[in-house]
Amino acid sequence: MSFAIIKTGGKQYRVKASEILKVEQLENLKPQSKVEFNEILAYGDDKNIEVGSPLIKGAKVEAELIKNGKNRTVLIFKKRRRKNSRRKNGHRQLFSLVKIKKIFSKDGSILSEVKKEEKKELKKEIKTKK
Repeated sequence: MSFAIIKTGGKQYRVKASEILKVEQLENLKPQSKVEFNEILAYGDDKNIEVGSPLIKGAKVEAELIKNGKNRTVLIFKKRRRKNSRRKNGHRQLFSLVKIKKIFSKDGSILSEVKKEEKKELKKEIKTKK
């Protein structure tokens, strides 16, 4: 099974085709739109691997944006004892759910791709959630 290591949102992720990934929010894109990750650090399979220094030029990963959203609220509560001083704050981090469709090598050939049956299953899952 082929994989790639991509960099997005200041973090690195090891991805495979048909995998659903939760990343930092991508720029104002609409659901079902195509996303390309061009910062590929490495790719390969069980037998061989190609590592960039630091990136592999020409390699890319295509994905489909499923949805944008917000995580659960994280509460920040600060209290200074015996001073009647306290502060409560909350934060909801933005995220994007993406499904990895294809992994391309540096010469443009496809290393890994989603099968047709999985595409149909994804459409059924989205319809049942709504």
